Amino acid sequence: MVNADKRENFNSLTMTLEKLKQFRTGVYTILGKAKDALFDLMDAVLVTRSVYSFAELSVSPVFRRQWSSVYEAIQDGNPPRTELMKLYIKQLTPREQILLAGDHTAWARPDARTLRERTFEHLAHPMSGAKPLWLVWVGIEMSPLSELWRLYFRRFAIDHWYRFAKQRLHWTLPNLSTPEQCERWSDLLPLMTWELWSARDFVTDNPLPWQKPKPKLSPGRVAQAMGEVFAAIGTPAQAPKPRGKSPGWPEGQTRTRRIRYPTVKKSTTKPKKQTQQSA
Repeated sequence: MVNADKRENFNSLTMTLEKLKQFRTGVYTILGKAKDALFDLMDAVLVTRSVYSFAELSVSPVFRRQWSSVYEAIQDGNPPRTELMKLYIKQLTPREQILLAGDHTAWARPDARTLRERTFEHLAHPMSGAKPLWLVWVGIEMSPLSELWRLYFRRFAIDHWYRFAKQRLHWTLPNLSTPEQCERWSDLLPLMTWELWSARDFVTDNPLPWQKPKPKLSPGRVAQAMGEVFAAIGTPAQAPKPRGKSPGWPEGQTRTRRIRYPTVKKSTTKPKKQTQQSA
């Protein structure tokens, strides 16, 4: 009976690993240009707990390219958002209720004068008081209010994910040059999050010396064990190929300064006052 249970657990573990491997292969297939460097970059993020600069990810054992490829991967790549969303939906069970949440996060770039579309971020004062909250339901059949309001509690998981994405997945760490690059990098965060979610049930807890063991692992604790997972399933990304030495900047060609953009100030449009007409 014990051997049968062990065999069943082993088969379940093998199937889960294979499912994660197939998901990674599917992502690699549709990732498009610079997919090898992007895949190495995502793996480096998952196994690297803390870095002071984005370029430090290049020294990760799973990043097999030069340090400049960290930024070049985001500059050259263009993850297909729609195709990736279809891949996520395939991973969901039909019984699960899909909950979509819209939010935004501040990406502090006060000194990036060459970055377009920078805006001022107004932070709400903690003592400013509560404001009305509007919830929207989109569906064929309206759920009872006794059930609908409970969905709002899901927002706390979303808030924690935003914090996790910034602190552990290094979301706002890179100093990217364009808004398009910021969007491309942001599109990779759900990919990394889904890998952690898929690996949560079979990874072995790998606590740091000052951490206590946990029976139920958080996404951060799962990330600490992803190195063993990658060693077991490998990577679909191809190894880099030598391209020789770059010829460098052409002699005599002048360099132009990058355009400096003003900070965008957004404000609400006040209604025009109607002038009284004489009789």
